[in-house]
Amino acid sequence: MARVRLVQTEQAPPEIQELFKQIEGKGAKVLNLFRAIANSPNVLRNFMRLGVSLLSWAKLSPKLRELAILRVAKLSASEYEWTQHVPIALGAGVRRDQIETIADWKKSTSFSDEERAVLQYTDEVAQDVKVKEKTFKVLQGYLNEQEIVELTLSIGYWGMVARVLVPLQVQIEEQSLSSAKDLLGSKPA
Repeated sequence: MARVRLVQTEQAPPEIQELFKQIEGKGAKVLNLFRAIANSPNVLRNFMRLGVSLLSWAKLSPKLRELAILRVAKLSASEYEWTQHVPIALGAGVRRDQIETIADWKKSTSFSDEERAVLQYTDEVAQDVKVKEKTFKVLQGYLNEQEIVELTLSIGYWGMVARVLVPLQVQIEEQSLSSAKDLLGSKPA
């Protein structure tokens, strides 16, 4: 049970009702994450705008973005974020063996040198904020400045998402949980 009210469409202020109806009108489901943040209606639209920008308009490879998001979800113990992004990651080209070993990626042989550079950078940004010079130089060998900025924004954004989901105990939508279980053959880790 979420620690805050999950704002239902009919209970929302008019501008949020409109936003939720737009989401549903596109055949999508209004996520519990959005319903929780709707308790701050002036923030919700811009919160969503940044997420959509990073998902839809960034030049960073979706596969690398999703590896970073899954790693952030693991580091922050955000089951909701993990569950939502497993299907997206698979669609972006992340392999099942990568998903299964991302918790201990340094020991895994499932990742390319580029992916390892992204994961090392993700770990340092998510855990320490400060990034070692060596880590940054290795990352520069694979990504240009725009991609590095977008990767950094993605790590920060989905780190923020985890910091909303976990402390507010926002529950995973049953449909999302079933989908992730079906894709991986078991409950998401």
